[in-house]
Amino acid sequence: MVHRSRIKYTTEKMTLIWNCWKEGQSLRGIGRLFDRHSSSIYGLISRTGGIRPPERVRSKHSLSLSEREEISRGIALRLSLRAIAAKVGRAPSTISREVKRNGGLDNYRATLADEAAWAKACRPKCCKLASSPKLCKIIGDKLKDKWSPEQIAGWLKREYPNNEHNHVSYETIYKSLFIQSRGVLKKELTQYLRSKRTIRRSKHASLKGDGLGQINDAISIHERPASVEDRAIPGHWEGDLIAGSKNSYIATLVERHSRYVMLAKVSGKDTESVISALIEQSKELPKELYKSLTWDRGCEISGHHKFTLATDIKVYLCDPSSPWQRGSNENTNRLLRDYLPKGTDLSLHSQEELNCIAGHLNERPRKTLGFESPAQRFSQCVAAIH
Repeated sequence: MVHRSRIKYTTEKMTLIWNCWKEGQSLRGIGRLFDRHSSSIYGLISRTGGIRPPERVRSKHSLSLSEREEISRGIALRLSLRAIAAKVGRAPSTISREVKRNGGLDNYRATLADEAAWAKACRPKCCKLASSPKLCKIIGDKLKDKWSPEQIAGWLKREYPNNEHNHVSYETIYKSLFIQSRGVLKKELTQYLRSKRTIRRSKHASLKGDGLGQINDAISIHERPASVEDRAIPGHWEGDLIAGSKNSYIATLVERHSRYVMLAKVSGKDTESVISALIEQSKELPKELYKSLTWDRGCEISGHHKFTLATDIKVYLCDPSSPWQRGSNENTNRLLRDYLPKGTDLSLHSQEELNCIAGHLNERPRKTLGFESPAQRFSQCVAAIH
């Protein structure tokens, strides 16, 4: 076992760590810079929940080190406190309190007094939520409903447009969850965040993509009409399978215009099971609201001709290794893992339960919709065709 000597993380080293963390580097990668394990770096950044502490700045009203040195010289020359105050350009009461709190006339030392003042000034600032228990309860209830902090912040602005007291940024919510020294939102509420992380991750942290297989007679996504790309016209969907244990799967469908979600129970990943489930699901929608389906190149969609023949819905397939071409569906699958965690048996969920889960997602406000919910936007589309 290699023994590593203790390391002192100076201000410069901590700045480097936080810069790397903000860039999205992993704990292991940052640890390699200092020849340390990832757990050592985690211990440093977890103190503030993975959120970079604001840079401390000395108040312009506080005494500076040079002023304290002037006070110390004045005491050594046996000048009166009033004379020292006049020389420094401060009120006599300021000088009196400074000397009294730092050892008195006999023990005053400028450097020690300056260090003590800097240490005492380090205290958490009271955040907005600390003075509003009612707002805390609203936010806590929405988190328990699996709303994200960003959705909550956007919804508050729409719900209380003329009451700024009830407006709060999503970063304030994250900070109140991850920085427990604030004492506002309970740490237990972090279990309702879909990421399940204990610290805040950088938005630049890497994401993984995965493309699959070759499909015969595939219609490429590049042949999809331009009207589908701009999301202006409803009725164009993105689909995929999410997997669970024991070879269990669920088909997920997202409407591009409204982000409306539908889930379909499938008996297996084979193309016969998936295509049959998609055909049944299509019968629940008006033809005007189901014009095309974009899927990845998984083998389960190899029977796309049968689906198009039965429903008159065109199927477009993404390029290999290009999950961003079905961005709405990829994001939705991530949200669904809140309700359908990885490693669980998805076959245990009935279609009624899946409809309920989809309903929860459809009632959430979405930033991309101006914090309107997919259900509201989709209802407008349904009303428009009648």
